[in-house]
Amino acid sequence: MKKILVVGSMSIDFIVTTNIRPNQGETVFGENFSTGFGGKGANQAVAASRLGAHTAMMGHVGDDLFGTEIIANLVQNEVSTDYVEPVTHQSSGSAHITLFDHDNSIIVIPGANNAFDLDEKEKWNKMIDDFALVILQNEIPQAVNECIVDLCWSKGIPVIYNPAPAREVTASMIEKVQYVTPNEHEFDILFPGKNRSEILELYPNKLIVTLGSAGAVFHNGSEEVRIPAFQTVPVDTTGAGDTFNGALAVALLNEIPIEKALSFANLAAAMSVSGYGAQGGMPTLKEMMESDLYEETWNFE
Repeated sequence: MKKILVVGSMSIDFIVTTNIRPNQGETVFGENFSTGFGGKGANQAVAASRLGAHTAMMGHVGDDLFGTEIIANLVQNEVSTDYVEPVTHQSSGSAHITLFDHDNSIIVIPGANNAFDLDEKEKWNKMIDDFALVILQNEIPQAVNECIVDLCWSKGIPVIYNPAPAREVTASMIEKVQYVTPNEHEFDILFPGKNRSEILELYPNKLIVTLGSAGAVFHNGSEEVRIPAFQTVPVDTTGAGDTFNGALAVALLNEIPIEKALSFANLAAAMSVSGYGAQGGMPTLKEMMESDLYEETWNFE
């Protein structure tokens, strides 16, 4: 049984919808407030699980009500929480999201998501043997990401690295992961001042740059290939990128060729923006298969 391990963040999302974006020092009236579940790690784990993959989450929550709710939500979405540990010295992570004009801006407070202990490296080394693919993001300490990448590299376990939020990354880490999936802004942080086409050619079949409503682009070793997005009217774009990464992992785990895998991920992301919150619109595999846009050539078992 092939399984996905997501190492990353979990949080409670506090979501405000407004028709007026406040300026510095300004108070405005919003339209709606809600809470939801998020954290890029948890989002990607839920996305993969809903698409049929056996998925486990590794990370930390606070020993508080929010932590209990975060774990319960993962369990409800059939994500294994065997490697989710509550900690007493930090509160659960949170994200504060403002929805304005069909887009979002987000402030993340990591909290317990930073509670990884590198002294547990040997435990992690044994644990990852059970998984066929690992997903990482940037809402946990970079030293932890680098450690997990090194462990996976030594064992030949492929890693999808979603470098979000953006920060500088060593060339060595990029070389060791199987796939890197920045958006355009994150690409500019990873490769400051570099020409995108030249860098794509430098990392064929590895570097995948997501372009929002324009789809995604990569280099297949011979030429640059753009995979178009599926056009929808978004309700809330929060979590679309995480849905893309979770869906990409599922497709690749099912040995779907990269171009088809990216198209599958684009469709999942497009469907995800139909609901509120990071996880609200994430589709199940059944929902995707019932879509008029689903391609039988994706060959899911």
